[in-house]
Amino acid sequence: MLQQVSIPIRTECPPGACVCDRDRLLVEPDADIRPLRLTRLEEQLLLERIATITSYEQLRKLQAAVERNLGTTLVIEPGPNEVRTLRGIVIRLEDRPGLCKKVRQSVPGAVRKLLEREPAIAYAILDSRDLFGQ
Repeated sequence: MLQQVSIPIRTECPPGACVCDRDRLLVEPDADIRPLRLTRLEEQLLLERIATITSYEQLRKLQAAVERNLGTTLVIEPGPNEVRTLRGIVIRLEDRPGLCKKVRQSVPGAVRKLLEREPAIAYAILDSRDLFGQ
């Protein structure tokens, strides 16, 4: 039996286009449906919010909001090898049932564009992981 959801949830993706397990979340009575709250409209608002970030502190607050509201982690950290370009910084939205594949691609893409536009944030990410930072 499907859960009765009183909040708007993301519409179903076309069959075969996504592996988000949306139906499984709706069937399980105690499943965490927070990722389904991210409707397409909310996704656009999130991408716009990412585009307006101007400091590392704002980016950290956004990461905390994503974790609180969606139950997943937005990972932004230097890669395991030497970082010479922005491609060396790992940006990913942790996989979670109910989180659409499109969202897992669009959010890291928006963060990467942000880092290209605001190099000071990229430097702050690198500084936070330096020898004495962690």
